[in-house]
Amino acid sequence: YLINNHKIHHPEARRMSRLEGLRANSSQFTLEGEPFRILGGSIHYFRVPRAYWEDRLLKMKACGLNTLTTYVPWNLHEPERGTFNFQDQLDLRAYVSLAAEMGLWVILRPGPYICTEWDLGGLPSWLLQDKDMQLRTTYPGFVDAVNLYFDKLVSVIKPLMVKGGPVIAVQVENEYGSYAKDEKYMPFIKNCLQSRGINELLLTSDNWEGLRYGGVEGVLKTINLQRLSFGAIQHLADMQPQKPLMVMEYWSGWFDVWGDHHHVFHAEAVVSEILERGVSINLYMFHGGTNFGFMNGAMDFGTYKPQVTSYDYDAPLSEAGDCTPKYQLLRNLFSQYHSEPLPEVPSPQERRAYDPVVIQQHLSLWDSLHFTEKPHRSDRPVNMENLPVSNNSGQSHGYTLYETTISSGGTLNSRNNIRDRALVFVDRQCVGSLDYKTHELTLPDGKGHRMLSLLVENCGRVNYGKALDEQRKGIVGDILLNHTPLRGFNIFSLDMKPGFMKRLYIHPQGWGKGAVFVNGQNLGRHWFIGPQHFLYLPAPWLRSGENQIIVFEEQKADDKILFAENPDHGKTIDVYKLPFCTLL
Repeated sequence: YLINNHKIHHPEARRMSRLEGLRANSSQFTLEGEPFRILGGSIHYFRVPRAYWEDRLLKMKACGLNTLTTYVPWNLHEPERGTFNFQDQLDLRAYVSLAAEMGLWVILRPGPYICTEWDLGGLPSWLLQDKDMQLRTTYPGFVDAVNLYFDKLVSVIKPLMVKGGPVIAVQVENEYGSYAKDEKYMPFIKNCLQSRGINELLLTSDNWEGLRYGGVEGVLKTINLQRLSFGAIQHLADMQPQKPLMVMEYWSGWFDVWGDHHHVFHAEAVVSEILERGVSINLYMFHGGTNFGFMNGAMDFGTYKPQVTSYDYDAPLSEAGDCTPKYQLLRNLFSQYHSEPLPEVPSPQERRAYDPVVIQQHLSLWDSLHFTEKPHRSDRPVNMENLPVSNNSGQSHGYTLYETTISSGGTLNSRNNIRDRALVFVDRQCVGSLDYKTHELTLPDGKGHRMLSLLVENCGRVNYGKALDEQRKGIVGDILLNHTPLRGFNIFSLDMKPGFMKRLYIHPQGWGKGAVFVNGQNLGRHWFIGPQHFLYLPAPWLRSGENQIIVFEEQKADDKILFAENPDHGKTIDVYKLPFCTLL
């Protein structure tokens, strides 16, 4: 999709200021001393190109919502230990200030853990360099890192809260009741905020089961759900008599994983029932956006399943920001809770598809190694996070190539130490693959010494559950050939950062698996197994004249790249028809 970039003026825009903040001292929220119902929606600034922030927030306001909620991803804001980024696409202060111009209040969800189908739940991968790391606990190594991060983060967000900022509440951690490994941890995170001067209303959010374990004294509990159960809401009310009720995450759709169907959900009727009960609500997601780059998470409840690049989520606004039928139904519903007419919905976006692009040059993996840094030599395999790259913060994403010499064929056994998927080459000829399902591969016999290469992809770290500490990637232990551990590795870091690679949808039909880059921007992964078959290309990432498209392809290459006006999310499945345990 292409959008004409233009500045929209807001004569009605005002500074979101108040003398008295959000309070939860009775069965109803108050703001500036007046009763207040939170009608919220989630849009994550890091999943939406900055040039489109304004368009998405205008559509939120026009839908009848009054509050924006957003997570804050630690792993983007501190990609290397001690190196912070709150600029450009990650300018959190600008995003929140823009929401204020739109007349929206803001609830911040700074984590440090955020889940959200995001790599490692938003935690930086360099934390895993410590072999004894215990994430989301008061383990000293984690506590020290959180304190340094919160020192920086609070300095950014605090001006948005002090008598005139739009931030009315801050969430303490995220769904800790489903993790609950350390009873001292939640009080620590609460103190991290308050000791740095965060005096706004504090919230926690948990599913029904997590409510028993995820709270902290003096902090308002909220609930996350999709299928309406008045038992769940009553359970929340019983835990907090004479306190306002809020569904912090009403799941308006669901996320997708590779090799599965695209999830859809009809949310409107349930939202109506929640509102009729006087409960405050936040639509998760109002607009999902995209897991650009390699930032998707994964789920693992016995079987590892990485999530797709698209975070369309079957939300009221599509991945490309279009108003869906769900948006129109919800707008009609929310309009009933306003005494004045809602703002007009912004005009639909211009659509255009380019002609197919013919591939002009091909570069093999082996030839591209000349553009990488020198390989790291190690007797044993080294996992991504502990490679001496990125100012010794390790490799976070992408691919890692491990090479050693062998003198025979036979049985190669990964011992399940491949994280997450490896293409195996002998003398640079592909002989098969290894992953979480396939642990053994027969190597062909040959004469003399030959080069064995394993190209390992980090397909995404698990973002939810109790296995967060085990999310190291690459080769995480010994690989055996005929029962003997391999030794003597050259290890290349192929993180695919812009330095290495120097709107509308791209359709990688005829391609197998890999990633697509346009003018140095990583659009994300493609994989023929679906359900996603298109990659979203935002108009601001294109330029007049020539544009460079690079496809990193693992399996099969076509001679052209196709474009389309509309995406194909693949076969759909209604979330309501799935067993509830499947969703959790």
